[in-house]
Amino acid sequence: MTLPASPRSEQGFGVAYAGGAYLLWGVLPLYFLLLVPTGPWEVVAARVLFSFVFCVLLLTVTRGWRRIMAIIRQPRLLGWTALAGALIYVNWQVFLIGTLTGHVVETALGYFINPITTVLLGVFVLHERIRRLQWVAIGIAVCAVVAIIVGYGSFPWIALSLTASFGIYGLIKKKIGPAVDAVSGLTLESFWLIPVAVVQLIVVAQTTGITFGTVSAWHTALMLFAGVATAVPLLLFAAGARRIDLTVIGMIQFMTPIMQFLTGVLILHEPMPAERWIGFILVWIAVGVFIVDLLLSTRSARSLAHRYPPAPPAP
Repeated sequence: MTLPASPRSEQGFGVAYAGGAYLLWGVLPLYFLLLVPTGPWEVVAARVLFSFVFCVLLLTVTRGWRRIMAIIRQPRLLGWTALAGALIYVNWQVFLIGTLTGHVVETALGYFINPITTVLLGVFVLHERIRRLQWVAIGIAVCAVVAIIVGYGSFPWIALSLTASFGIYGLIKKKIGPAVDAVSGLTLESFWLIPVAVVQLIVVAQTTGITFGTVSAWHTALMLFAGVATAVPLLLFAAGARRIDLTVIGMIQFMTPIMQFLTGVLILHEPMPAERWIGFILVWIAVGVFIVDLLLSTRSARSLAHRYPPAPPAP
């Protein structure tokens, strides 16, 4: 007889799954740079098509077609998956443009700001109330963006597009809730994007030319792997998020932008003038305030739970 896993071991698995997801997301810039000379438009088209193929195979192996058919019978859920697909497309396309045009550091900035953007969406869309330290973190993050715009002389559209698209994508995922599992969701999101991917491939073929299958066998294999590289981190994240607290997720997620920042600065040697350093330092201060608030709120919630335990069920 198999014994059920203890809560502590479940948390350990959760940290491992979530950590694996953010680790893979952190090294994605290096993977996509291996696809050069393929441009960002062709890479995203390949990512959409091969993600769909991978998800279809996964649904077949795991016998998940019943779940996806149940979603298809609900037009409201289908609409949400279409909107989620549009947002994740924007996120993928902007991320690839940033990565393949020498702006990996700016993509990292977007994901550093993302948790704070999520809080703002909770305030203005879900009408949630936030704590004083969260307002402080938001104010510092705004100052960081202003410092980069004024000092560095350019609008960080890549960073802000990434944080906005992924933030709203997360909001839709929260709206859908458990009604759409990770594999079914990614399958439908990829399905809605197939026409966009086909149009992009036609345009690329008529302009710069398709590189898939023309560079080398290794390059072709890497292109085919784009579906797996897209789906696996999302599935690991879904498995981890079910097992650990949001506070832990909130701290682990900074692994990705840290790795992307180090990749841009230490490996790709992207420029970091003083103005950009000032902006990043302000962002890191905002992140620090955000983490302190998470820890304090979690400790307070646990203290209240210990002081006022739930009443036993009525006989």
